[in-house]
Amino acid sequence: MQVWVLLFNANTDNEGIYTLEIEGNNIIVAFEQEDDAIRYAGLLEAQDFLSPTVESIDSEELKEFCEDANYDLNIVPTDALLVPPEKNVDKTDWSPDRVQKLSEPEADAEVEDPVIAMMRRRLENLL
Repeated sequence: MQVWVLLFNANTDNEGIYTLEIEGNNIIVAFEQEDDAIRYAGLLEAQDFLSPTVESIDSEELKEFCEDANYDLNIVPTDALLVPPEKNVDKTDWSPDRVQKLSEPEADAEVEDPVIAMMRRRLENLL
């Protein structure tokens, strides 16, 4: 089954997928219907969020990705009304400057984007 997800910087080295963080859990949001995904993307843009690209993906492939990345998956059913949260993460771009040793926490830490957190965990696991 195909589902639709929201991607940022699609087809680049800095591609990321839209997630929600709820109670410390990172949740990838996918939609059964392309129109619902487009509507949600428009709501994000109306909140001055980055402009996402709506892309289809096989649901089984997405489930495997979620398991590998330790993400939860929420597939929004047809015609369900999902509204973006009022507060969004401001920084979504990963950069080497943001990678720090675990023993050196940032004094003015911002809420970290779940995609960046996943990438950081993968890089740390390589070490």
